[in-house]
Amino acid sequence: MKKLVVWFNEVSKSDVGLVGGKGANLGEMTQAGIPVPPGFIVTSESWYSFLDETNIRKDIKKLLEGLDVQDSKKLQKVSEEIKWLITSSHMPKNLQDKIREYYKLLSDDQELLVAVRSSATAEDLPDASFAGQQASFLNIKGDAEVVKTVQKCWASLFEARAIFYREQQKFDHFKVGIAVPVQKMVQSDVSGIMFSINPVTNDMNSIIIEAVYGLGEYIVGGVITPDHYEIDKKTLEIKNKIIVNQTHKLALRKDGGNEDTPISIEWQNIQKLWDESITPLAELSKRLEHHYGKPQDSEWAVEKGQLYIVQTRPITTINIVKAVNSQKLDTQTQEILKTIPVILGAAASPGVAAGPVVIIHSPSEIDLIKDGDILVTEMTTPDFVPAMKRAAAIITDLGGRTCHAAIVSRELGIPCVVGTTTSTQILKTGDIVTVNGGGGTVYRGGTPHKSLKLEAEKAEEEETQNVKTQTKIYVNLAEPELAAEMAKRNVDGVGLLRAEFMIAGIGVHPKKLIKENRGQEFTDKLAEGLVNFCKSFDPRPVVYRATDFKTNEYRSLEGGEEFEPIEPNPMLGYRGCFRYINDPEVFKLEVEAIKKVRNEYGYKNLHLMIPFVRTVDELVKVKHLLNEFGLRRSSNFKLLMMVEIPSNVMLLDEFLDVGVDGVSIGSNDLTMLILGTDRDNNQVAGEFDERNQAVMLALEHIVKTCKKHKVTCGICGQAPSVYPEITEKLVEWGITSVSVSPDMIAHTRKIVQKIEDNQSVK
Repeated sequence: MKKLVVWFNEVSKSDVGLVGGKGANLGEMTQAGIPVPPGFIVTSESWYSFLDETNIRKDIKKLLEGLDVQDSKKLQKVSEEIKWLITSSHMPKNLQDKIREYYKLLSDDQELLVAVRSSATAEDLPDASFAGQQASFLNIKGDAEVVKTVQKCWASLFEARAIFYREQQKFDHFKVGIAVPVQKMVQSDVSGIMFSINPVTNDMNSIIIEAVYGLGEYIVGGVITPDHYEIDKKTLEIKNKIIVNQTHKLALRKDGGNEDTPISIEWQNIQKLWDESITPLAELSKRLEHHYGKPQDSEWAVEKGQLYIVQTRPITTINIVKAVNSQKLDTQTQEILKTIPVILGAAASPGVAAGPVVIIHSPSEIDLIKDGDILVTEMTTPDFVPAMKRAAAIITDLGGRTCHAAIVSRELGIPCVVGTTTSTQILKTGDIVTVNGGGGTVYRGGTPHKSLKLEAEKAEEEETQNVKTQTKIYVNLAEPELAAEMAKRNVDGVGLLRAEFMIAGIGVHPKKLIKENRGQEFTDKLAEGLVNFCKSFDPRPVVYRATDFKTNEYRSLEGGEEFEPIEPNPMLGYRGCFRYINDPEVFKLEVEAIKKVRNEYGYKNLHLMIPFVRTVDELVKVKHLLNEFGLRRSSNFKLLMMVEIPSNVMLLDEFLDVGVDGVSIGSNDLTMLILGTDRDNNQVAGEFDERNQAVMLALEHIVKTCKKHKVTCGICGQAPSVYPEITEKLVEWGITSVSVSPDMIAHTRKIVQKIEDNQSVK
């Protein structure tokens, strides 16, 4: 008989073909007597039974027949049709009844909140390739909703990305089965992560446990610095405890969903796990390691005194940590490590590195991190990873040894110190420091080491030094000090010159300067910064993006609190073009700086780009302002507009009719606004992806519309620096320029050359 639905305790790690990887692991732990939140699995046999009884397999095959997965529009259309076919087909009654029966037994006839997750069965496909291709649904309630959600999980087997991957791998779509684990949601009072060895030192005799109030997402995201407990593996004696103040937690709402919740004052400084709770958790860590035969990284949660293991996986950084710990230090570095540290934090990833500090506060600033820099920030998210790969070491204000910054640093093999609380205040950009990741300490001074990655980039730069492409390759810049060095590279100009770094260097709010009759000081200092770029790149174009400080960033300048409102959402607030129209006096200072560079210094290669233009009327008004201030479009002065709001995409014809010389796509803001997600918010940052079908359709429309109007079209967001596949599509559609971070200049030039060569052959 077919096993349509099974309990966790009926399967083990040998049943991947029946219940998928996730289901098999949950079953393995359950059978081993590990306390796992209870649940059942709708097996892959149910999926195949559904296909047979509804007779839709042939319809799916027909839709997939002859599909060109490189045609993104067609791929998405086919994906949606298949998913609709699956979710709209009537699930056989016997299967529905079985799922309802198991849900009611799991719920004890109460309507229990459950998590419904997809679990693919294809063992021979790399896990990383399948990551995120199928769906998970949380806080599902009621038997009818569970049945519907199971079908949604099945449908997710035919997400566009999953179809694309299987076609690329020439893998039969129907040889990949899908199972659906349904598991009780844990409303954890306390949760955390534990390692059956010390992940920083590879000490096999230690167990590390970290804990926070509420759900564990805040630990991984580094939102909260957790309590830290170190336990002797042999005696289970608690060797060290670090108790951290916690003012808020992530908790489940009664109606489903998560919310940030304040913690009462009397509980904020209390140890999250009592000593008598730490010991049994440590025993469980030992047991998991023994059962799986290798050190384990496990997630745990406690609800109403009941301990659960939510997930466990092998620790994959043992060899990396071993290699880093064998690092030999020069005499100077050894002497520095004997001095008094300027910063103390938690040892998160071993190794010692020295370099210049660069402080950033959000992923939008990651281009400021160059190879060999020391990245200093409040906390990292997945969007920081490109910069983390370039960094020599990482220091964060928040987080524990199991936060995102710590985990990624160990995987990269670079030193990391977390939970310093004040590193972004004590250190300044440009400071030279030495970071001891294994000791959790930071020292003044040091000698930056040569980077193999930097050497590789230099080799690639030499290889492409004389390569020319029809598509212009520009660079994104912000620091005047880098202008001369970057101008030596094989780059066609500056596609995005950010004002914010220069204005932060001025340090005073422009309205304060105006109030004190010092407006000319602002104009002169900004002009000095602009001249550095224009002189270095002359005659190549330098496109200056007018100030796009948000109110919270302006408030950080001297005098800012007097002139800036406190906004609930600065990203959607008082910024960009609307600010210029509403406060032309400040905008005029910027315009005067541009005129000074062009007319007094004589650099005619400086052009202007207007950001965040919400409406066509705003563009009309800002053009009137520019005319009033004596800055008009001409054969040697170009006016461009950022395209970074959905309204820009939908009304692009109307915007272009107003009269601009070109547009530049701001892929960062555009992606956030299309997908309705904030990449600086760790709770939803995972949804940010420029490769999303909706974003790609917008990019294609922008490029082709500009081509129709015969104006230039470039892109200056993060996307082309991170995802070369986006660059490929943009060039195919006819984009005229791509502006990237400095470390991607040569690599992007090679990609574009290859695409253009292929097009010429065709």
